[in-house]
Order: sequence, then structure tokens, then C-alpha cells
Amino acid sequence: MTPTAKNILIIMSDEHRKDAMGVAGHPIVKTPHLDALSARGTVFENAYTPSPMCVPTRASVATGDHVHKTRNWDSATPYDGTPRSWMRHLRDQGIVTTSIGKLHFRSAEDDNGFTEEILPMHVVGGVGWAIGLLREDPPDYGAASELANDVGVGPSSYTDYDLSIREAATQWLKDPQRKLHPWATFVSFVSPHYPLTAPQEFYDMYDPDTIELPVGYHETGRPKHAELRSIAKFFDYDRYFDAQKTREAKAAYYALTTFMDDCVGQVLTALEESGQAEDTMVIYVSDHGDMLGDQGFWTKQVMYDASAGVPMIAAGPGVPIGRRVTTGTTLLDLAATAVDVTGVDHDDHSRALPGVSLRDIANQPNDPDRTIFSEYHDGGSTTGTFMMRWGDWKYVYYVGHAPQLFNLKDDPDELTDLADQLGDTLVVEALNEGEKRLREICDPEAVNAQCFEDQKRRIEALGGRDACINAYVFNHTPTPEMQKKL
Repeated sequence: MTPTAKNILIIMSDEHRKDAMGVAGHPIVKTPHLDALSARGTVFENAYTPSPMCVPTRASVATGDHVHKTRNWDSATPYDGTPRSWMRHLRDQGIVTTSIGKLHFRSAEDDNGFTEEILPMHVVGGVGWAIGLLREDPPDYGAASELANDVGVGPSSYTDYDLSIREAATQWLKDPQRKLHPWATFVSFVSPHYPLTAPQEFYDMYDPDTIELPVGYHETGRPKHAELRSIAKFFDYDRYFDAQKTREAKAAYYALTTFMDDCVGQVLTALEESGQAEDTMVIYVSDHGDMLGDQGFWTKQVMYDASAGVPMIAAGPGVPIGRRVTTGTTLLDLAATAVDVTGVDHDDHSRALPGVSLRDIANQPNDPDRTIFSEYHDGGSTTGTFMMRWGDWKYVYYVGHAPQLFNLKDDPDELTDLADQLGDTLVVEALNEGEKRLREICDPEAVNAQCFEDQKRRIEALGGRDACINAYVFNHTPTPEMQKKL
């Protein structure tokens, strides 16, 4: 294996929670290809999304910066080519940059930074999901019932799309042209994102009757925090799930995860067969997780690890084999990694970004003191939410509400909010430290005010409240083929 990589291959799934892998110790989920990738590389055990929502996260991945810096706050404010992406930075210095699959940017007409976009999925109509903008007086979100209604067996537009992405990616990697120039390629699948309809051969690997009910399944295990109650009321998924439907949904999610793993495996096989594996750093991540009914939540939007945590695996030249890193990492580190691996010149913009190369992190001692930050300003929320993660602590700040505090070593399921235990010196110190770290990154009150101001202008630009409610109604973004029919 060469000491340094020439190429970088980033494979991203959608909505894959960090514990749903064999390498993460899950007793049921089968992910043989991700497990094999981790065996020849490094697992980053404390990786997080910059926002537990697709569109703002993907803007942050592209730019390498925080949501409050790019101001792509929500699912109706997609990335439009500004600020400049790391892909564009690489492309402008001679690296072939290619995307295959989901991007969730505004449009292929924007200069997103790629030399070529293959089978891109962008937001609907260049707008996206506008209902989420109506945070001050949210309407009923009737599409929530769709999640439970779609649970089942068979093909879906999403699994069909992933098969097309898999085929395009394998053909792209096998093309002899790949060996002529260094490249950075972003392969982005949509599974295991709902609809929770899984191909028969993968669903048959899981028996719903053997699957445990979610963490905090009963009402006594659900959070009492006012802001979390607001989000649960808007995304009212859980009322459509009885115990049997919950088990079936989890079985379908696990099946989709194994289906996705199979697609990843075929892409990695194509890389190996192309003769480029020894010159390529491979990174596997997801954009965020999925609560799967834990504490009464489905999909994402909240700062529990099942939602805000992500799987992250790296392998290839310069990456330690068989290492598990506990240093906190973030999807913002992808931009720094791409610049590092491809060896392009840094510029002032790149140096100002918060990310660090994953290759550097993998080769250094674990650093429990690194601060990892996430934020949420999208549908269902009445105020800005900010998460700080360091050491064993997770601190969640809600503008205008009480914070939350969890010790993840003692309470990995995040069932015990310590924030009201003000007689405990360690708790008080952690609360103070969490807020201190937050304010070193941003002023949450100022960020929250800016966000609401920007969203008010966005609502007006889209034609007002009724237009946001009626014009862009869907529960998951249609595939490119489906969008052609709209």
C-alpha cells in the first residue's frame, strides 16, 4: 500500500444510526461489508452530524462549516453553490470531482463544485420542504402517517434509485480513465432512509417478533422537556405505531441497512477490481441517524445520539488498521480530509474552517477534550437547539428553555437528564463548561434571532404561509425519476 493516497472516495448513506452495524456491536444488524472496511481501517466511535436534518447537513458537508455560518438553516434553504464547496476547491486545482447519487442541494444548475453530477437528487423544485419554515405557528403535519403506512416488503423508488447509484458508481470506478487523473468521488445512497419498505431477500433476514421495542418505549421513558414535546407533537409519527408495527418497522430498517451495506460492498469491490484501492482513501459516513421509536421519536430532528450521531469509518493509505478512535469527530471534518488527502493547496478559507483531517485524528492519541457541535433550526422546533459534546458529557442548549445534560458513559441511552441536579458539583461544573464551550463557537441567542429573521424572509419569498403549506408537501424527497413526473 502506498504511504499516501492519490484519490478519496466518500460513501454516504442516509439516516443510518451509528449503532446499527455489526462493527458497532449490534446483535442483529448484518453489515458484513462495513465490518470488513472497519477491519482494514479506523472506526470513529464519537462522530456527529452538524445538524440532524438532511438539507442543512449536506450544505455543511459541502462547505465544511457550521449551519449558522452558511445559513442553510432548514429543508427549504438548500445549498446553492455558496459559500464555495471543498469540491470546487479541489476541482479548481485539477482534481476530478464527481458525485453519484443524492446531493440535496438546490439544483444541478448551480456550480456545486463537481466536474460531473451523475444521477443527482436535489430538493423538490429548487425549494425543498417548506412547511418546516412555519416554526412560530406550525400547521398540522398530516404526512406523518405515511411513515407507518409504508412499512412493508418489496421494492420502492428509493431502493430502485440505490440500485441505479450502485451500478453507476461501479461503472465509473472501473472506467480506465480513472487512472489518468487524481479524483475525489462522492457516492451517496438514500437507504436506509424511509420509506421503510425493504426488498424481500433482505427483509427475510430479520424476524420482527425477535426485535426489541425501542428505548423508553413506554410513556414513563419519554422526555418531559417542553421543546422536545413540541417536536414530538409536530412530527407525530409515534401515534401510528403499535408494538407490532414498531417491530416490523425496525425489521424493515435493519433490512434496508443490510441492503445498503450490500450496495457499499459492490462499490468497494469495483474499486478493488479497478486496481485503485491502494491509492484511495475510503470514508463511510451517514448524514444523520434515526430514532426508530426511541423515547417516542422517529426519524431525526433531536440531539439524542441515535439521531445526531453518525457512523464513520475510514480506510486506506495512511489510516491505521484496526483502530477505534474515541476523539469526537464531525462531518465537517470531511472537507479538511479531502484537502489533506488530495494534497491541494490550502487557502485562507480552508484554514478558517473548524474541521480537522480524519487521517490526522486517526494517527494521534485520543483527545477527549475536543468539542463537537451540532444545531437544529428546522421543522417542529420553536427555538434554536445547540448540542455540545466532549469527554463523557453531552450538553444541549435550547434558547429560552432549560438545557439538558447527559453523562454518556453512565447513561448511554440518555434516559437521565442531569440538568436539574444543581446540588451535584460535577453537574454544575459540566453545565457551566457546556455553555462556555457553546459561546466560544457562537452566541446562541443572536444565531436564533438571525435564523428566524432569515426564515421569515424565505416564507415571504415563497408566497407566504399558505404557499408553504400547500405547494411542497411530502414526507421524503422524491427520486429524480419521480420528480420528473411532478
